[in-house]
Amino acid sequence: MGATQVVWTFGALAPVVWMGLAALLALWRGLAMPTLWRAFQVLCALALAMTGLALWAGAGGSPWPEVLQVSSIGLAMAALVQLLGTVIAVFSARYLQGEANQRRYVVALAAVLAAVHLLLLADHWVVLIAAWALVGAALQHLLCFYPDRPFARLAAHKKRLADRVADALLIGAAALAWHEVGSGSLSALWAHIGREGLSLRLQLSALGLVLAVVLRTALLPVHGWLIQVMEAPTPVSALLHAGVVNLGGFVLIRFAPLLEQAMPARAVLLAFGLVTAVLAGMVMLTRISIKVRLAWSTVAQMGFLLLECALGLYTLAALHLIGHSLYKAHAFLAASSVVRDTRLQALHAAAPASAVSLALAPVFTVGLVLGALQLSGQAPWPWWWSAVLGLAWAPLLWLPAAPAPWAQRAAQLAWGLLATLGLTAAAWLAHALPLGLQDAPHTPLGLIALAGMAALYLGLALLQRAPQVLTNWRRWSYAGFYVDEAYTRLTLRLWPTRWTPEAQPTAKAIHHPMPAA
Repeated sequence: MGATQVVWTFGALAPVVWMGLAALLALWRGLAMPTLWRAFQVLCALALAMTGLALWAGAGGSPWPEVLQVSSIGLAMAALVQLLGTVIAVFSARYLQGEANQRRYVVALAAVLAAVHLLLLADHWVVLIAAWALVGAALQHLLCFYPDRPFARLAAHKKRLADRVADALLIGAAALAWHEVGSGSLSALWAHIGREGLSLRLQLSALGLVLAVVLRTALLPVHGWLIQVMEAPTPVSALLHAGVVNLGGFVLIRFAPLLEQAMPARAVLLAFGLVTAVLAGMVMLTRISIKVRLAWSTVAQMGFLLLECALGLYTLAALHLIGHSLYKAHAFLAASSVVRDTRLQALHAAAPASAVSLALAPVFTVGLVLGALQLSGQAPWPWWWSAVLGLAWAPLLWLPAAPAPWAQRAAQLAWGLLATLGLTAAAWLAHALPLGLQDAPHTPLGLIALAGMAALYLGLALLQRAPQVLTNWRRWSYAGFYVDEAYTRLTLRLWPTRWTPEAQPTAKAIHHPMPAA
């Protein structure tokens, strides 16, 4: 093993070791909390430095063949996770000053980071399932950091049930694949698929994997726990929305060789992802609470992320995952500033967009994306995805119907055009990164996704120009289409739990949870 290979391997394993050591240090009662926080932050920084060094080294390999595998995409995600973990550790030390149970918080946070890093290295079904289960188990302690808050306990209880069902589905998927391949190694699975294709057992395995990811990624109809977990401390929300909930996207990217030939599983993934992206996007627009709006935004973004995986656009899914993680971490950790800015904006009533801009904006954005790709000499994705991106970015070119100075309108239009070009360039450049990903776009599924995004844009346009037409739809949207109420009743019927007698959740409170102060 050469020097570069040693750096790569040790850098990939370092976060697991350092975060495990941090958890053990937090269990030492003789260590004062200020000293523990400083030690935890130093260990996080060391893990980040080693991961960054391994990423810079640019090698590859497996420290333990058929058990752990160091890949380019896995190491890039490890660097991202450790960066977020380091920032959250620094933020938490200030945020939780004076709080009880800080030691338990450090143990749980370190355990979550160690388990996530282990999942990113997994090359065996057993390691993958165990690491993902450990992430959920450690996260439960963070979600219930305030155990006297019944809605935090409700969210943790609903997540626990979803996790147990996902574990069962993953075990079933692993058993089917293991029986077919004769090994639990994921590398052996890819080799088997390359030689013999997918049998019925592997098709069922792919379906079980997709359903497990849907449960773990908080897509509709099991999204409620992600909304109600706003009662957890703000750094926990940042960790959850910027890191943990995105793991489903990474797992699907990792299992791309299996999904490419599993059309039934891809169709199911497309249905869940598209419905979640459209409905959650509509619900997000009706929310008043900043943190709850951010939570609904995460649900919609997870639907869009899994939609990209269903369409075989794995490179874009990886870029989306990284961008969403950085954005949500900043949004939650700067929530106080967001609240202040939103209140200032509320003092100036926003005028609805003009009918002309609503009609022409998607034409301009779609044409801009297609034109930019033509000038680049090659299109890294099919034309229908350019249309999807154009519809998604069209609101950047909306102009208010109310009279406004021409200079203001020109500046807004120029900013929208530059933003569209910048996003297109970022997506194009992502395909030049050495992530080791191979896209497998599927045109029939892509056309279905395009139709769904067109319906979402039409709904947004009607809300702008004729909100009275969608009065009932808006009422249902504000209620979250009552999906979570049905899921909550089912959860408590299948797995009853107790609540504190002085503050039992009501249907109204469950539907409109109050964020933590």
